[in-house]
Amino acid sequence: MALGLDVGNKSSGDILPILKFDAKAGDFIRQDRFQSESGAWEKNEEEVKLPLEFAVDFENMEVGWLSFASGHPDFAMTRIGGEMPARPTLEHKQAFRIRLANDDLGLRELSGSSKTLLRAMDKLHDEYMSQFKANPGKFAVVVVDDLETVKVYSPQGELRFKSPLWRIGGWVDAPEAFQGNRASTPAPQDDDRIIEQEDDGDLF
Repeated sequence: MALGLDVGNKSSGDILPILKFDAKAGDFIRQDRFQSESGAWEKNEEEVKLPLEFAVDFENMEVGWLSFASGHPDFAMTRIGGEMPARPTLEHKQAFRIRLANDDLGLRELSGSSKTLLRAMDKLHDEYMSQFKANPGKFAVVVVDDLETVKVYSPQGELRFKSPLWRIGGWVDAPEAFQGNRASTPAPQDDDRIIEQEDDGDLF
């Protein structure tokens, strides 16, 4: 596996905004935070329609562990290719975190621990690894053409999820959005930003 993860079937203002994927509904959702008149931070969510294209910073992708047991996202991550960190607790699940950008979304973070999304990202990273040496210094442009249905059989019966059908559609010079922002994002402490990204992880 390119990500170094086991993905088999086994039963605030200055924070970087996110793009999340809901594997149950099959939606990409942009989440933007804004400050209300009272000074409180609130969020606005909007579905992003397909097809979708964005440049991805695979070079600085992170893999590791993610838990929501404490009520907020708790990451234990390493840059891909580094030594996998020890699993902090049994509640921590394998996860990835990566930055992406396009003209409409700006710079955003996508992370996830669901097996459906992990498998899709693992295949996409394999494709990246097969092409990156021929495109030194460039960013892969990922194209999301459609979704596929993934069936999972569990004690509760057949469960259905959606997985992105994405591919590398080209290569570009580093987009301006990434300039000076190549390092990974610290783990956010706002529950609502990330907690909704954990979709089907408990079901495998």
